[in-house]
Amino acid sequence: MSEQTALLEVNNLYTSYGRIPMLLDVSFRLREGEICTILGANGAGKTTLVKAIIGMVKADQGTIQFQDEDITSMPTHKRIEKGIQVAAAEVGTFPKMTVEKNLRLGAYNIKDQKLLSERLEEAYESFPVLKDRLQQKAGTLSGGERTMLALARAYINKPALLIMDEPSLGLAPIVVDEVFRIVRRLNQENDMSIMLVEQNVVKSLGVSDYGYIIQKGQIIFQGDPDQIHESGILDNPVMS
Repeated sequence: MSEQTALLEVNNLYTSYGRIPMLLDVSFRLREGEICTILGANGAGKTTLVKAIIGMVKADQGTIQFQDEDITSMPTHKRIEKGIQVAAAEVGTFPKMTVEKNLRLGAYNIKDQKLLSERLEEAYESFPVLKDRLQQKAGTLSGGERTMLALARAYINKPALLIMDEPSLGLAPIVVDEVFRIVRRLNQENDMSIMLVEQNVVKSLGVSDYGYIIQKGQIIFQGDPDQIHESGILDNPVMS
């Protein structure tokens, strides 16, 4: 992996839930402008890692640096203001509110109304399925549409780092293909740095520049997609 300065750098991170250890000496780097995947089976520690980065889980040891600033003890809302956004279909949306209200609430930190209108139009162009459902309640959307809404909410803020937590979970294969096409497009057209947290090995490595494999709260392998495929580690039953 290049020694280029990292946008996000996690060093020797330990976390726990009560007395139960969760992350054990986790270290990784994500460079500006790249797509980096964190791969692991259910229960491997992926979601805990996301929560630690966004500040919802306290670090027992180690550091988290973002844009060369130590954010380890920074509250969640400050990390969001710094440019970290998490997109997850089941988190952060309001099912009883319309799609449009969800998008506007997602852009609460954009005070300039002209800029907000421009960003909303960009979102409608990038996620046309939502434009046809602006007055529909978010709770009535399909799984794929909820994923698109979560992505659009994050996209409006033009984050420096977009963390996507299990974007393919529970979706039909044709919708999964569309989600990963959008991931690649956001990265290429907007130069957006993206951290994918996934179980879908083939799809996530297919759009990624680099990847880490996490198992039982520890990083057990890292490399570019070819190195990961050639290592044989994906044949391990725990990765299925």
